[in-house]
Amino acid sequence: MSTTDTTAIVIFGAAVHRGGRPSRLLTRRVQAAVAMGRKLDNPLYIPSGGVGQFHPSEAAVMRRVMLRLHVPADRIILEETATDTLSSVRAVRRLLEEHEFTGTVYVATSKFHLPRCMILMRLAGFRAQACPPPKAPPSRRFAKRWFWRLRELPAIPTDVVLAVFLRLLGRL
Repeated sequence: MSTTDTTAIVIFGAAVHRGGRPSRLLTRRVQAAVAMGRKLDNPLYIPSGGVGQFHPSEAAVMRRVMLRLHVPADRIILEETATDTLSSVRAVRRLLEEHEFTGTVYVATSKFHLPRCMILMRLAGFRAQACPPPKAPPSRRFAKRWFWRLRELPAIPTDVVLAVFLRLLGRL
């Protein structure tokens, strides 16, 4: 990547199932990112997510989905260390700094997760814009959808406080 690249799409990870199969949530996030990327001029794609319960990493599984959707391999930079949203933001920041990237960063994730991701990306100093989130609900199960939504209520202030603290220490 060169400093002439002006747009990146960061895709936040989600579960990988046994056998390396992407969850519906993960697949939909990638599809939303690729749909946005088709409207932009040759963006970089940065799937972020480490290994969860099953191998391979979330980022590697997202790469595989992107390749099936005809995203050029040379436009994908994997971030495979993140274990949660804040660690994704920190790892993506380091990765983009290494590549001297200064452009706009689009955030691709689910609707319930988007506010937290946008806040954290902006606290990390990015000119962050939201990708339109997937239109389909994140789960067929009502209880699961509400669990994910309600989980964001404590997660947003917790991550914001941690991010501000890390920023003050020069570690965000």
